[in-house]
Amino acid sequence: MRSPRVAFAVMGSLMTFVFLLLVNQLTSPGYFWVIHPAFALFQWPIAMYFAAAGRIKPYSAVASLLIILYLFLENMSHSPGHPWFLYPSLAIIWWPVLMYAGRYAGTLRMALIGSFFIIVSYGLLNLLLSPAFPWVIFPAYAALWWPMSIYFSRSRKWFEFALCASLLTSALFITLNAASSPDQIWAIYPIFAVVWWPLSMHFYAKRPPV
Repeated sequence: MRSPRVAFAVMGSLMTFVFLLLVNQLTSPGYFWVIHPAFALFQWPIAMYFAAAGRIKPYSAVASLLIILYLFLENMSHSPGHPWFLYPSLAIIWWPVLMYAGRYAGTLRMALIGSFFIIVSYGLLNLLLSPAFPWVIFPAYAALWWPMSIYFSRSRKWFEFALCASLLTSALFITLNAASSPDQIWAIYPIFAVVWWPLSMHFYAKRPPV
């Protein structure tokens, strides 16, 4: 609170929150909508405090917890029967995790560990909360690009990267086709477009010298 900017942010946020709270109670007491601007208002002094102290890593942890708390309150207020706040929360926690990892965050080992935990955690949510459709294929597809991109960019194996990425994308379409509409084989159409990526790279590398 030593910084005048932080003090101003705290006072400004509190005054605005009190004003909006009064408006909420006077105009629509049946719906507590003030929680939405309050979430943004309280982020202001928190960000100012950690920025003034140069503590970016603790800010990522505190901000992530506030976002998850906001989503939890929204979840419990409107649809308590289904804990949907867990879906974005599993992605949000990776912000402080990667911040505290430091230089280790850009390593292949971190990418492999992170991808594994992302796939397992969302797979468990899929299995326990909504087993009717295997939607885990979408976060798994995105997560696998993380270690794949790091490995092939460092080894500079661009054709192998295009080949693996095409195979991964084709596997996504095939799985989605089998899960959503097994009676109609439509996956062949996007796969036909995807395979042109490694093919074009292969024939470009084999082109005769000019």
